Amino acid sequence: MSNLQSALAPAAQATPAPSFIDLRAFARDARQGVTMESSAGDDPFLVQRRALDWAPGGPVTAGVIMLEAGGGTVSTLPADEFIIVHEGRLTLAQQGEHQNTTLTLEPGQSAVIPQGAEFTWSASAPVSLIFTRYNLSQPGSGAIVPIQQSPELKPSGTPPLDLLTTPAPSCRNFTDYQSADGEFMCGTWDSTPYARRPLFYKHYELMYLLQGSVDFVDETGRCATFSKGDIFLVEQGARCTWDSREQVAKVYVIYRPK
Repeated sequence: MSNLQSALAPAAQATPAPSFIDLRAFARDARQGVTMESSAGDDPFLVQRRALDWAPGGPVTAGVIMLEAGGGTVSTLPADEFIIVHEGRLTLAQQGEHQNTTLTLEPGQSAVIPQGAEFTWSASAPVSLIFTRYNLSQPGSGAIVPIQQSPELKPSGTPPLDLLTTPAPSCRNFTDYQSADGEFMCGTWDSTPYARRPLFYKHYELMYLLQGSVDFVDETGRCATFSKGDIFLVEQGARCTWDSREQVAKVYVIYRPK
């Protein structure tokens, strides 16, 4: 699991530089984050949430959904949302003229619920979900999209060659979901080992490691090693190195503005 070390200067800035965030640790610590606003009568799926303390009005919101045993109905989801089960077991169901599906998600399994989706949920015991919401999404088909467990990956681009400190890796990718504007996408990626100098992240990226481990160092010198099973996020504007000494595979959620 993740191993974090801090190398910050004693007089830390009031607003920390963008970096990486261990989302499993965030989900377990109720002292972190802010409670999301809700309206009277909202379903617990929309209400029982803590979000990362980012400036309001941004394109992405991320955090944890905490549900007690029971169930509910969401009549319309306000924005595209990726969810991954942190702890527990969740069943989602959709019924209608063009869809009649039931999806049960175990720990580590994930899906995208698009803007406008109507669904019911049920849980036999408490469940926590890590989520990433794309606030600029547009209404789509309304059908929930499961993230495939073992998709057929196809060759994809490599990291910027001018940043590599090792030979270029072989990378593969499969995209399960892409928003109508092409700026929010979710899928699976893998790569042979490689290392690179700091990359400026023009995008947000959530990663769930399916295989291997990765060492990160941000521009302040803060270090982390994330391993199989970890769920973490790199904030937009971060500058981070990458060093993987073995094959790495991950589920990814990316917001990349054009």
